[in-house]
Amino acid sequence: MSKLNEQMNQWIQYIEENLDRYILKQDEFPPVIFEAMRYSLFAGGKRLRPMMVLAACQAVGGDKAEAIPFACGIEMIHTYSLIHDDLPAMDNDDYRRGRLTNHKVYGEDMAILAGDGLLHQAMEIMADACYLNPCVKTVGAMQAIAHGAGIHGMLVGQVVDVYFEGKALDEKTLDFIHLNKTAAMIRGALKAGAILGGATQEVAEQFALAGEKIGVAFQILDDILDVTSTMEELGKPIHSDEKNDKTTYVTLYGIEKSREIACKLSDEAVAIWEEMGESCNFLKDLTKYLTQRTF
Repeated sequence: MSKLNEQMNQWIQYIEENLDRYILKQDEFPPVIFEAMRYSLFAGGKRLRPMMVLAACQAVGGDKAEAIPFACGIEMIHTYSLIHDDLPAMDNDDYRRGRLTNHKVYGEDMAILAGDGLLHQAMEIMADACYLNPCVKTVGAMQAIAHGAGIHGMLVGQVVDVYFEGKALDEKTLDFIHLNKTAAMIRGALKAGAILGGATQEVAEQFALAGEKIGVAFQILDDILDVTSTMEELGKPIHSDEKNDKTTYVTLYGIEKSREIACKLSDEAVAIWEEMGESCNFLKDLTKYLTQRTF
């Protein structure tokens, strides 16, 4: 096991132990909603966004214990978005992370409510942290995450993505979708972590810029893998973009040109981490891993 994989696994364990504390067990009434929420929240995944919150916080000298409510919050927001993204009215996918999607197990009604439950639980957890420690750091972190998830971030990216299904899409609109639907949450995670660690505004914005570049590169690779990978490798159906008649970087530029663009963005993000110094070595290695992956 590489050093990076070992570090990632340690972060994952820490994150999942805390996620378990924040979501009520199925013996609460009504049990079905907590079961549905936990089904998707603990379906696996790399826990990248919460990992970035924690790693960014530590990179600038902060305490991961102060950042964990926000790390768990952003993972719940991410999971809610996946539940809703898989619904028949959206991408209509039957599998996520190698098993049936939430609505295939619990029905569309409960899947919608499970997503809503995770979103509101995330806000409650972060608000509690702000209440217990009211300061610029906690409020700033919650603001960064909410901004990345809302109508100036992930949500509006999803709106434009859905609106343009089956329609001609130019480069500018595609960039808008990627910058918001995918990159905004990664940008918010890194900025929130930096703020929680006590970074200056200038440093926090550099973290945010790196997140933006990572996010777009990550989505470009996702577009490529939708064409070149297998369901077994991805844990979800392939060729879903083609099925939904979506324009992607691959359809606009082809696979090789898309890889070149992703590599350029990756190099620019790595350069930011190198300028920040050795404390960002984990983030630098994580960036290379995420933007050069094959599955």
